[in-house]
Amino acid sequence: MKRSFTTLTDATLITAVVQIGYGEVITNALLEIGIQGSTIHAAMGVGIRERLGALGVAVDAEREVVSVMVSSDEVDRIFERIFLAAKLDVPGMGFMYATPLLQAATFVPPSILSKYAGQ
Repeated sequence: MKRSFTTLTDATLITAVVQIGYGEVITNALLEIGIQGSTIHAAMGVGIRERLGALGVAVDAEREVVSVMVSSDEVDRIFERIFLAAKLDVPGMGFMYATPLLQAATFVPPSILSKYAGQ
């Protein structure tokens, strides 16, 4: 059997760097609207807040990074959902960004491929 792969070209990666515990909050908010497959991983950062801790005590710089690949036409809706779930309108809660992807590849079921063949 010949191996082949399908690339997705109309995709965007949304990444949010948030406070510990908000990765799961974001994932649950995405599941509520049918978005699956987000990835959460731990991160450690060093910034100005760490140096400005009370009485010189270091501020906790641990974060969670949530990444989710979405169709480019869904970016605005999902970006807003993550922003609100992570409370990114509150200072110090984190930040997020969207990156257009040139190509992405994963297993795509044959039933999906045949549905979009020739488009």
